Amino acid sequence: MTRNPSTLDIYTRFFGLSERPFSLVPNARFVYWSVHHGRAWSILEYGIVTRAPITLVTGEVGAGKSTLVAHFLSNVPPDLRVGLVANAQSDRGELLHWVLLALDLAPTAEEGYVQLFGRLQEFLIQEYAAGRRVVLIFDEAQNLSRDSLEELRMLTNINSGTDELLQLVLLGQPEMRTTIRHPSLKQFAQRISASAHLPTMDAEMVESYIDHRLKVAGADSKIFTSDAAELVYTATGGIPRLINQLADQAMVYAFTSEIRQVDRALVQKVLDEGMFHGVRTLGETELSSTVLPLQHPTKN
Repeated sequence: MTRNPSTLDIYTRFFGLSERPFSLVPNARFVYWSVHHGRAWSILEYGIVTRAPITLVTGEVGAGKSTLVAHFLSNVPPDLRVGLVANAQSDRGELLHWVLLALDLAPTAEEGYVQLFGRLQEFLIQEYAAGRRVVLIFDEAQNLSRDSLEELRMLTNINSGTDELLQLVLLGQPEMRTTIRHPSLKQFAQRISASAHLPTMDAEMVESYIDHRLKVAGADSKIFTSDAAELVYTATGGIPRLINQLADQAMVYAFTSEIRQVDRALVQKVLDEGMFHGVRTLGETELSSTVLPLQHPTKN
């Protein structure tokens, strides 16, 4: 039977799914609570609850940092005002523009640095008076220069009495840990009250991760064999984004071949034909993080 590869749901109906299980777009519904992700979430939650000036979460490209943020943004309590800076620039002044834009405080061309800082400070005081805390999340924070990180630290000094009015959550790649060890950032490092690192998943976790995403998408049977999942792990190094790329390609291959289960041979075919373009990068030694006695997030 001839299939039309241009259909939007290219393989979802074939496998009885409601949506693609391996999209690269972060989706809170698909969060897989591995031991590492559960710990990182608990530490992120701990940082927010305890009003940590700076919370740091690092991990390899595609390790799931943005997915954790998506989960957080889908469950923001009413007493928080959250701003997300996806890819801030490093120049002094520009960073403050990004901060204001993230908080829906569009700066004007006529305003200088002092005026912009004053407007941010006034906003933080108003939110505090209304019983709300302000949290700024910086994704891809490894792109920020040391000067910009120091500028962010200075923003956390805005306070009302003993209460700090601004919290920072920084998400970055492993090299960010090297940056913050620089002597010029000693004060910045001292303000990091909560930190976690997302390492890659092992083979068993990868199989559970694949099964979990398929189940969320509506699968009622095991689509990837254990041997297939093991090869996915070997090829991707346990990095979620790369797992999604390879698993998605394998689903397309299975669909076009009218095969209901993805086995090791089919995954190998995807690799042999050069259809998987994921590039693995090896990070530094894992950053240790303390397991805190917080309630584990509800598993979806």
